[in-house]
Amino acid sequence: MTLSEALEQIKRGAHELLLEDELKHKLSLGRPLRVKAGFDPTAPDLHLGHTVLLNKMRQLQDLGHHALFLIGDFTGMIGDPSGKNTTRPPLSREQVVENAQSYRDQVFKVLDPERTEIVFNSTWMDKFSAVDLIRLASTHTVARMLERDDFSKRYKGNQPIAIHEFIYPLVQGYDSVALKADIELGGTDQKFNLLMGRELQKHYAQPAQCVLTMPLLEGLDGVNKMSKSMGNYIGITDVPQEMFGKLMSISDILMWRYLELLSFRSIGEIAAWQAEVEGGRNPRDIKVLLALEIVERFHDKRAAEAALAEFESRFRQGVLPEDMPEISVAAPSGRIVVPQLLKQAGLVEGTSEAMRLIQQGAVKLDGERVNDKAAVVEAGRVVVAQVGKRKFARVTVS
Repeated sequence: MTLSEALEQIKRGAHELLLEDELKHKLSLGRPLRVKAGFDPTAPDLHLGHTVLLNKMRQLQDLGHHALFLIGDFTGMIGDPSGKNTTRPPLSREQVVENAQSYRDQVFKVLDPERTEIVFNSTWMDKFSAVDLIRLASTHTVARMLERDDFSKRYKGNQPIAIHEFIYPLVQGYDSVALKADIELGGTDQKFNLLMGRELQKHYAQPAQCVLTMPLLEGLDGVNKMSKSMGNYIGITDVPQEMFGKLMSISDILMWRYLELLSFRSIGEIAAWQAEVEGGRNPRDIKVLLALEIVERFHDKRAAEAALAEFESRFRQGVLPEDMPEISVAAPSGRIVVPQLLKQAGLVEGTSEAMRLIQQGAVKLDGERVNDKAAVVEAGRVVVAQVGKRKFARVTVS
């Protein structure tokens, strides 16, 4: 692969590359680059949103570079304030250790173990004295910290900012110094912290890392960032059938976004599929290929084929109409009872009719019969609702 081809591969799906000329120079050196991505162990399970970064790391590994998967066990006890309008509660050492082990168990579902180094920032930060931390803090001003969007908004809104929150970006930046990173990856909400790494490397007389920011993947609702708390996520430990069904539930528009950020298919192949869909091919065919790829990656080929077979037996034996409407319904409280969902989706005249049909066994969600009139659907989910044999809708709960 030529340097320009490698650069194009690195930039695929990325939001921003800082600075491209610097990365070209680093690539021209002909040595494996040290590619850093940090994860705070704030939750024990990874979802497909996390794998946007992991996929990019894997692409860089395939190009011959060395991945530094940083588990922020020290910074996890500070609490990342990125994108938060309140002080984030720190984790205990016990929570950090437990969640970090879960990350280690899951990360190699994407990354190449032979080219991955798992590191913990407590390795160097636990050795920091109070004097070391004060010296680190002296490298930046309060005014510089308040340039960060979330800090600025909280300051202007008279919301409290704890002093320790200023330490977080400094420590994340110092991690790049400790690891001598050539490139750091992060979400778009991490840009300030990533640039902090560049500045601190310059301060410590190191070559500045390049920064590659990746988009935040939308969840199943196609609107909000994928998140466990929003209930719109696909976990990489989800069982094959659930993972496959969730992927098939995404909208045709969101499918292309998932292909760009999650698939290992070539850009040319995806472009050819887009042309085929524009020419009349059913986008559901492409969605099946995406679902098969993702399930096989996190399970195996046999599990992916079994999930497809089950999906077809439930949904595709001439049951689902080609022109099934896509409808959004509101769930202000964060969840909605099924009778209300059916009413808002226009599948029934009223909730009393919905409850009667549920009692008769005539209502299904994602192919599963609904027997409980009090059953709820959480906000963020996308479900295929069926009433009787002829009424269908793909319903997004928001």
